[in-house]
Amino acid sequence: MPGWLTLPTLCRFLLWAFTIFHKAQGDPVRIGGSCHCGPLCPASHPGPHYLLPPIHEVIHSHRGATATLPCVLGTTPPSYKVRWSKVEPGELRETLILITNGLHARGYGPLGGRARMRRGHRLDASLVIAGVRLEDEGRYRCELINGIEDESVALTLSLEGVVFPYQPSRGRYQFNYYEAKQACEEQDGRLATYSQLYQAWTEGLDWCNAGWLLEGSVRYPVLTARAPCGGRGRPGIRSYGPRDRMRDRYDAFCFTSALAGQVFFVPGRLTLSEAHAACRRRGAVVAKVGHLYAAWKFSGLDQCDGGWLADGSVRFPITTPRPRCGGLPDPGVRSFGFPRPQQAAYGTYCYAEN
Repeated sequence: MPGWLTLPTLCRFLLWAFTIFHKAQGDPVRIGGSCHCGPLCPASHPGPHYLLPPIHEVIHSHRGATATLPCVLGTTPPSYKVRWSKVEPGELRETLILITNGLHARGYGPLGGRARMRRGHRLDASLVIAGVRLEDEGRYRCELINGIEDESVALTLSLEGVVFPYQPSRGRYQFNYYEAKQACEEQDGRLATYSQLYQAWTEGLDWCNAGWLLEGSVRYPVLTARAPCGGRGRPGIRSYGPRDRMRDRYDAFCFTSALAGQVFFVPGRLTLSEAHAACRRRGAVVAKVGHLYAAWKFSGLDQCDGGWLADGSVRFPITTPRPRCGGLPDPGVRSFGFPRPQQAAYGTYCYAEN
């Protein structure tokens, strides 16, 4: 009707009034969403982000190191807090680590005691974790809270490590999820994640037995497809999907990282109890399975002799395959299984802290 504003004209008028008002207030102008007023409408622009996007979303570290997770503000709102948390895989929850208002910070939980703010400058909200542990690996969130426009950035702390399959002396498929988790921790490891298993598969891990992963799924990696390992299809990570954590029973895929100490071999024809005594005399303990895998992976330990480990198994690490050292063409940790503890036929692998 005559005298009425058209929609494009009304849209431009409201946009002009909005801009003038915020300029008078000294506020940054934010135009969010679309005006839906045709080609005459100004292009929409995203609002400002107080948190700068990280240059690298994955931070690589190793056990025992000090890791810094970057979180930097481009500008600061008048009043705000920064909240750091860890996203727990498979548990649909976040664990609070630290809260800061830019001046003071407070840590929470077991990780909070090893975490602090970097504070390299007034806009720095980066998190520093001292003495990185296996359980520190995972997804982290830096969240800015100002009551109006909360926003966050996510980063991943990734540890260099090695995945190893594990089953107890009773045989395969004995663990429910929680028993598998405990078994890995007892062997100087933790349950591997899917991404860790995938990485291990690309590096040569080929294993027919299914095992629990940290997310609660059950899988196994196959490099050479064959009938006993899921058929003759394509290589890959075979999946049983999520399983009942209490009822279903499988093996475990464990993950461990670089050692703070060293593994060494003591020759002899020892029983398991004699192996413990031999390591104690040298100021060490009988190595765990995770210790041996880490020494093989990161220190190049190559020993063509079976040796007792703390769980009662006998294994030996090979970095240079040769005919009389297990007969397999690829590097790896070979296993003799779980002999009788009284059998005096093997040396032992000891672990000593540096």
